[in-house]
Amino acid sequence: MSVIIPLMPRQKVPALSVSLAGGGVWSLADRNPENFTMIVVYRGLHCPICGKYLADLNSKIAEFAKRGVDVLVLSSDTQDRAETARTKWGLDNITLGYGLSLDVARNWGLYISSSNGVTSAGVEEPALFAEPGLFLVRPDGTLYFGTVQTMPFARPAFADILGALDFVIAKNYPARGEVIDHSAA
Repeated sequence: MSVIIPLMPRQKVPALSVSLAGGGVWSLADRNPENFTMIVVYRGLHCPICGKYLADLNSKIAEFAKRGVDVLVLSSDTQDRAETARTKWGLDNITLGYGLSLDVARNWGLYISSSNGVTSAGVEEPALFAEPGLFLVRPDGTLYFGTVQTMPFARPAFADILGALDFVIAKNYPARGEVIDHSAA
């Protein structure tokens, strides 16, 4: 049985490399953002909530770029499903990855769900897929912020993240939640 181990702020995140809808490969090791790389994991084409969430992000990509934040959106979907999501949801501004392996998803602390069949959107869920997560990674490859979920609901709002980034960047605010052993306190 696999156990989810949370990533720790100020520690290196696991390696991440995925194929991109439209062609090419994206690798975290190759990124050199001014401030952060934001990695947004979505459930897949079967999730209508994901479509709305990512459409909001698509409309704000330029705002993230102004703040020195590179963005990758990815799922464990196949290439065909990712390409369909890109077109169906109008994700023309987003770098969209696919084929996130479940082992890598677990390394990132993501929850894995099994299929419940056809969703309200009329799309079959994959047999297994990663649940949502959002991570801000510093240029040195360390985790600044992370959130993972067991459900598609109540994800961090991108407008709130933009506001937080303004504060964090202006104040050089440190990553929090970094204490592993609190017995010495």
